[in-house]
Amino acid sequence: MDKKEIQQRVLQNGKPLSLDKFEWDEKTNTFSSDEDNLILDFKEINNCIFKTGSYCTIKAGNDCTFRAGFGCIFKTGNDCTFRAGSYCTFDTESYCVFSTGSGCTFNTGSNCVFSAGCDCIFNTSFNCTFDTYHFCSFNTGSNCVVVRRDTYEVIKLEGDKKIRLNGDNIKGYKDE
Repeated sequence: MDKKEIQQRVLQNGKPLSLDKFEWDEKTNTFSSDEDNLILDFKEINNCIFKTGSYCTIKAGNDCTFRAGFGCIFKTGNDCTFRAGSYCTFDTESYCVFSTGSGCTFNTGSNCVFSAGCDCIFNTSFNCTFDTYHFCSFNTGSNCVVVRRDTYEVIKLEGDKKIRLNGDNIKGYKDE
């Protein structure tokens, strides 16, 4: 896709983003912009890298990497990596890696909110809540909990301790 085609997928205030306000690298599928309040619709495009300002909504395919500012919303396929500021929403499928700051909320399986499949890895700071299903790994700071819907279980996480939840409908976890 060339830059003009990408422009039709990126809106700001309901209009295509001006060509001089973003970069598009066709070889690496990298979209870069410092602009805020963007809506990017790349949902059927895989292997993309996104670098955006704040308050953006990004829909992407599989195998994507995100570097975004505050208040962004992500809806993606599988195997994605996220680096974002506070107050972000993530709606993903399985095998995603999340690296965030503090004060995030994670919803996995069926303010940052993560809605993802199983086998996800969470690396966070403090004051986080995890609402998950099975086979997730956690490496957290202090004051974090896991709310497991498949077993109706709440697990208080100790700071700087890594755990892995047990399988389907089996309460508990293992230290990693």
